[in-house]
Amino acid sequence: MNNANPTQVAIVTGASRGIGAAVARRLAQDGFAVAINYAAGAAQADALVAELKAAGGSAIAVQADVSKADDVRRLFEITEQQLGKVNVLVNNAGVLKTVPLADTSDALYDQAFDINVRGAFNTLREAAARLADGGRIVNVSSTTLALNMPGYAVYNATKAAVEAFTHVFAKELRGRNITVNAVAPGPIATSLFLDGKTEAQIQAFAKMPPLQRLGQPEDIACVVALLAGADAGWVNGQILRANGGMA
Repeated sequence: MNNANPTQVAIVTGASRGIGAAVARRLAQDGFAVAINYAAGAAQADALVAELKAAGGSAIAVQADVSKADDVRRLFEITEQQLGKVNVLVNNAGVLKTVPLADTSDALYDQAFDINVRGAFNTLREAAARLADGGRIVNVSSTTLALNMPGYAVYNATKAAVEAFTHVFAKELRGRNITVNAVAPGPIATSLFLDGKTEAQIQAFAKMPPLQRLGQPEDIACVVALLAGADAGWVNGQILRANGGMA
């Protein structure tokens, strides 16, 4: 690594597919060395690493369950050992299952809060000790918070917690020139959103934004890249709702 122009290092959680993979690609294009975190699906993560390296980038795949503090600690340690001190954390890992609150099982509730909330808590807590001064943290929330649609009660509760973390943590890192923001996507054409929905439901969501389409993973990757870069240095503690104007 050239000490005069050191490579910036980013961890992207849940990065083997969907929005996370698009974010990893964009950050690699912007010159970051990227740690691609995944919980399962090693083949997808390894394929993305190979793709980024073939394009001239630097990347590693690191298996870690973000709901487990020891896994998150190991994620940061491996990234530091192989890529260098972490400058950017993108908290993208998450699960989404739409079920009416009255029909939500204890297991589903626990899974949603373990991954979406405890996962963000674990990575933020680790980042407080390990992130380089002047770094960037980008959490992923959701525009569903503004829509209050039936079936999203538990999911919305998890993302409300993520937004609360974002606002408070930005202030707790005072003095280190670290920004903490969140991007709240609208409907994005990924398996997380599409799975379990009928074609009619998908088309109804696509018509909701004035731009009359589903978002693409790259739409969110561009916003994350902005918040992770130098141009957004004066943006801190904010939620950027990237949803085509639907809310």
